[in-house]
Amino acid sequence: MALTAEQFLAKPPDRLAPLYGVHGAESLGALEVADAIRAAARAAGFAEREVFTAEPGCDWGDLTAASSALSLFATQRLLEIRIPSGKPGREGSAVLEAFCTHPPADTVTLVTLPEIDWQGQKSKWFAALGAAGTLIEARPIERARLPAWLAARLARQGQSATPEALEALADRVEGNLLAAKQEIDKLGLLCPPGELSLEAIEHGVADVARFDAQDVLDAIHAADASRVQRVLAGLKAEGEALPFLLWLVANELRLLARMVNATSVGRFPHPQKARALERLARRHSPRAVLGLLAQAAAVDRLVKGIGLRDPWEALADLGGAMAGTPLMPAAPELR
Repeated sequence: MALTAEQFLAKPPDRLAPLYGVHGAESLGALEVADAIRAAARAAGFAEREVFTAEPGCDWGDLTAASSALSLFATQRLLEIRIPSGKPGREGSAVLEAFCTHPPADTVTLVTLPEIDWQGQKSKWFAALGAAGTLIEARPIERARLPAWLAARLARQGQSATPEALEALADRVEGNLLAAKQEIDKLGLLCPPGELSLEAIEHGVADVARFDAQDVLDAIHAADASRVQRVLAGLKAEGEALPFLLWLVANELRLLARMVNATSVGRFPHPQKARALERLARRHSPRAVLGLLAQAAAVDRLVKGIGLRDPWEALADLGGAMAGTPLMPAAPELR
């Protein structure tokens, strides 16, 4: 069985499964799922708890011994297997496959992992986890879903907020759910139950938003020019390299140019990427895309110190033009 962290937390199972595998990119979701499983195990009488951590150089034989050993007092137990790297290696993979084939009796096993890439998810040991138990993935909360996520969190402590206030709150905590939880908890202490005003959010919540470079492209594809500027401002404050960000945006632009037949230069995008570019292409003519390529070249010169304009500002303008209104009016396709 496979679930998301949100699905599991919204409706915990009536009975514990013998084996859980918790993985994913969102650390808060993974932490809360693991805590919920531990709490349910304690409530169900699993009094003992053993922890095996797969650190470099660990002896996987210890896990084999722990899984086959009887409980000291013949009580039910919780066995945690922590694999911080997400890569158990050849020996660990074999041990995990054997473990899943014959899980220990009177034991709930909790395997905690980081985000597992597509190659790892196709491995035999990961497939064995899914076949023997329940896999729970802690997925990141996208910006579009963040206000609803925040509203649900506020509701747990008897609070609510207007849509405008939720958007403001989302802007301040995006990309940092651990800090978001702390800020929501703080609002529970600072403000009484009921509806929170925009002013209460602005005065009570610190700006703890965190971005990565991919967020720039996501904002462009979402046709959100103002978000492009916000993400770039955040990345600048975090010390992200401007040449890398320009390369990322320019590469997307080159793919777009090929998609709209403005140029034939460059590789053709992956099918999944092509679908996103097709939607973006509907907002730009080939002539407009050629104008954007010229704008990207101008930004490149600024990055290299040729010109007086702030290159960060110029890159924000380029990203905004890609996201919103074409740089040049629509024109017949170039042949």
